[in-house]
Amino acid sequence: MTKHAVRAARMFDGERFVDGGVLVLLDGGRIADVHRGWAEAPAGWPVREEPDGTLLPGLVDAHVHLCADAGPDALGRLAELPETDLDPVVEASLRAHLAAGVTTVRDLGDRRGAVLRWRDRKVRDDLPTVLGAGAPVTSVGGHCWSLGGEASGVDGIREAVRQRAAAGADLVKVMASGGVFTPGTDTTRPQFTDQELTAALTRAHELGLPVTAHAHALSAVEQALRVGVDGIEHCTCVTATGAHVPDELADRLAASGVAVCVTLGTDPAVVTPPEVVAMAARAGLSEATMREGLATLHRAGVRLVAGSDAGLGPAKPHGILPETLIEYVACGIPATAALATATSVGAEVCGLGRCKGRVRPGFEADLLVVDGDPTRDITVLRRPLAVYRAGDPVSR
Repeated sequence: MTKHAVRAARMFDGERFVDGGVLVLLDGGRIADVHRGWAEAPAGWPVREEPDGTLLPGLVDAHVHLCADAGPDALGRLAELPETDLDPVVEASLRAHLAAGVTTVRDLGDRRGAVLRWRDRKVRDDLPTVLGAGAPVTSVGGHCWSLGGEASGVDGIREAVRQRAAAGADLVKVMASGGVFTPGTDTTRPQFTDQELTAALTRAHELGLPVTAHAHALSAVEQALRVGVDGIEHCTCVTATGAHVPDELADRLAASGVAVCVTLGTDPAVVTPPEVVAMAARAGLSEATMREGLATLHRAGVRLVAGSDAGLGPAKPHGILPETLIEYVACGIPATAALATATSVGAEVCGLGRCKGRVRPGFEADLLVVDGDPTRDITVLRRPLAVYRAGDPVSR
C-alpha cells in the first residue's frame, strides 16, 4: 500500500498531545503530511478511520534481549545453543514486540554477536528496526560472562570495544556491576576500575559508538557518572544495606544529561517464582525500591528512556513495553512524559531522533493506534488497534 491515510480522534506526536482529530498521510514508508482537525484525504488515498483511537509514533524499547526466549534462566541457557537455533527466537521476539506497537528495539546483550549477524543477513524487512550492542563487555566471570564478552585490563577492554565496532554494533554495553541472575557476581560493587571503564568509553567514542553501563551498585552508578558514559541501565543504587537513589545523586545525573533506563515492567499475569524473588532480595532489589528510585529520578529531571529488559524470564516476555510505561505513570510520571520516554526520547537516545519517534512529515511511518486516550488511562496501550511499520499495516 503506497499512499494511504489514517484518521484518529487524537494524537500524541512524540512530544505533545493533540486533541480534536488528526489525519496522517503515509507515502512510500514515510509520513507525507499531518493535518490537525477535520481534513479530507487527497483523492485516491484510502483512509483508515479510528473514531476513538489515539495515534502515536511506534514505540521504542531501549533495552531488550532478543536471543532470550523469556523462559526460566533465558540468558543462562544461551551458552550452548547453536546459532541456527537463535534465529527463530530473534524473529519470534521481534514479532511479539511489533504486535505490541514496538517498532524499534535496542538489543543490549546477545550471545557472541548473534543478533548483529542475524541483522546483517537481512533475512527480514517487515520486523522492528534493530540496534544492537553484541555481547556485553563484562569482567572475567562477571555478570553474563557466558554470553562471550569477558575482558580484563585496559588493553583487553579496548580490544573488546574494537571487536564490537568491527562487527557492526551500534553501541557498547559494559557491565559496570554484578547482576541478579549471574551467581557469584556482586550487585553492590563495580566490576571494572575507573581506568578500565574510561578505556572502554574513550575507545568507543573514537569509533563513533556510545556506551551504556549496566549499573546496579551505587558505587557503579557513581563511577559511570564520573567517567561520563552516555547511558545507565537499571540505576538501582544498591549498597550492602539496600537500594536507594540519593537525591543529590539524582540531581547530578540530571545535570549530566545521561540517559537512564530503569527497566521496570512485568507481565501482571505471571507470578514471579519465589527463588527469583529471593535472588533479587539478596541483591537488595524489590519492585518497591525500583519504583521509589524511578520517582526520585523523575523528580530530579533525569533524562529517562523506556526499556523493558524483555526476554529475561516469564515475567519479562517480549512485547512487554506497555507495562513499563504503565509502571512509569504509577510512579508519578505524567502520561505524556512517560510516552515521550518510549517515542521521541527513546529515538534520540538510540541515535534515530531525525527519522523516528515523532509523527512529523518526513519521518518514517512507524505508527501505533490504541483504543482510547492514554493520557487519561495509560493502560489503553495494552489494546493496540493498528500498528504500522514503514507505512505498512502489520497483520495482527
